[in-house]
Amino acid sequence: LLSPESSISISAHNAVVGLVKAPGSTGLWDSFSFGPEPSALQERLFVSEENVDGFLGTALCPSPCSQSALERQPLIEVLDVTEDRIQIRVE
Repeated sequence: LLSPESSISISAHNAVVGLVKAPGSTGLWDSFSFGPEPSALQERLFVSEENVDGFLGTALCPSPCSQSALERQPLIEVLDVTEDRIQIRVE
């Protein structure tokens, strides 16, 4: 992280933390952890095609699935993510 450029904004009902990657750090972040102290952190995933596929795979088939059950699962593709919406295509 690039500490001087990171920011925080707090209001009565919301908090926003802006994190800036250090130069040379590439790629998307998969997840982040938050909490009141290091021993009580919770993990949250960023919206990405891989994370959506993993979540839906677990939700649609929580126990070990047979090959035929895996083949029946829909194809999910994250098309667009903005602050206001997420667009997902399911086949």
